[in-house]
Amino acid sequence: MISEKEYKQRREDLADSLSKNSLAVICSASYKIRSNDTEYPYRQDSNFYYLTGFKEDNSTLVLIKKKKKIKTILFVAKKDKALELWTGKRVGVKKAKKRFLVDEIFLSDEFDAKIKEYISESKSIYFDFSRDNQNIKKYVKNLYSYKNIAKKIGMMRLIKSEAEIALIKKAISITKEAHHKVMKMDKVSKNERQLQAELEYVFKNNMAYNDAYTSIVAGGNSANTLHYITNDKPLIDGDLILIDAGCEYEYYASDITRTIPVNSKFSQAQKDIYNFVLEVEEKIISMIKPTVLRSDLHKKSEELLVDGMIKLGILKGKTKNIIKKQKHKKYYPHGIGHWMGLDVHDDCPYKDKKGNEIALESGMVLTIEPALYFDKSDKAIPKKYRGIGIRIEDDILVTKDGYENLSMDIVKSIKDIENIK
Repeated sequence: MISEKEYKQRREDLADSLSKNSLAVICSASYKIRSNDTEYPYRQDSNFYYLTGFKEDNSTLVLIKKKKKIKTILFVAKKDKALELWTGKRVGVKKAKKRFLVDEIFLSDEFDAKIKEYISESKSIYFDFSRDNQNIKKYVKNLYSYKNIAKKIGMMRLIKSEAEIALIKKAISITKEAHHKVMKMDKVSKNERQLQAELEYVFKNNMAYNDAYTSIVAGGNSANTLHYITNDKPLIDGDLILIDAGCEYEYYASDITRTIPVNSKFSQAQKDIYNFVLEVEEKIISMIKPTVLRSDLHKKSEELLVDGMIKLGILKGKTKNIIKKQKHKKYYPHGIGHWMGLDVHDDCPYKDKKGNEIALESGMVLTIEPALYFDKSDKAIPKKYRGIGIRIEDDILVTKDGYENLSMDIVKSIKDIENIK
C-alpha cells in the first residue's frame, strides 16, 4: 500500500513546481447519473487520488505557494448521521486531521468562502482544464493567470514508485487467475457474456472491485472490432476468442489481452497468424530499455508485421512501400502500446514542453500490444485467414538495465494455451 508519507511527498513535489504566489486546486470526482435517480459506482478522480489516497467525493485539495513557503489544505465532507444512513460513513474533519499529513483541514461547506481568500492573495491559479471548474472560474474572472495542473501531475505519474509497482503487480496477478480460468473452461456453445462473468467474478472475488475497463470478449469475427464490448454472441467451435480484460486493484490497473481457441486447439491458419504476432510482441518487448522511444517501437512493430503479412500472402510488395502508402493500416490500425498506472490509459504526456517525444525511463509502465485484424468480408486476403483477429498484450516495466514483463506468467504460447490444466 502507499503510505501517507508518499502522498505528502507528492504534494510537496507538485507544490515546488508551481510558480510563486500561486495556488492549485484539485477536486475529487463527482457521482455520475446512470439513469433517473441511480448512479454509476463511484470512482475517485485519478489525479486527486494520486495526491491524497482519499476515496471520498465532495473533497478538494488546495496547494498554496508563497515564495518558498508551501501550504496544503484539504476540504472534506461533514459528518451527517442522516446522510450517512443512506450513503455510508464519512471520515469527517476530526479523523481527517489524524490521517492526512496536510497543514489544514476544513469542511467542504467552507470551500467557497476560503477560496475567495486564497485567490485574493495569489497571482495565478492552477486547475484541471478538463474538469468543470465553474466554482473556481466565477471568482477569478480575468485578473489571474490560468495554468493546467493536470499536465504537471501527469508528468509526475509517469514514473512509478515501488509501492505503485507492487499494486500493479497485484492487479496483474489477479488478472492472471481470471485469464487462466477462462482458458481452462469448456467454451464450445458458451456465450461471450458467460466468459465475461467468469473473468469479473475472479476480479471481485480477489477484492479487485473495479474492472480497469470494460472487458472485451470477442469470439470469431467480433475480434476485428477493436473495442468490442457487446459480448453477447455464442462462441463457435473452431473460432478464436480475443479476450482483453484486466482488473484494477486499489486504483492501479492491469491490461492484458490473450487470444485463445474456443475448442482449445488452434487450426493451422490460426497458428500461422498467431505465431508471428507473438514473435513480433516478443521482439518489441526485448527492445525496451531507458532512452528508447515508443515511436521507434511502433515503427519496428509495423515493419515486422508487414514482413509477416508479405510472407503469408496477405500483402504484396516491399515493406517500406507498403508502410509509406499505409496499406497495412487496415490490418494494424493502432499503436504499439500506451502508458498504464492509475488509469488503464494513464493520463501522462507522450511529449515534453518543447514538443519532443518523451523517451523511456526506469519506472515507467507501458503496454505492448501488436495485433492483426482480418475481417471475414475482406476478399483481398486468402480465404483461410478471413475472420481471424489476434492481439497479444503484456504490461511492461522499464528498469534501469532494460525491462521486466510484469505479466510474463500469463501463458501465451500456443503449446501452453492448448495444454493448460
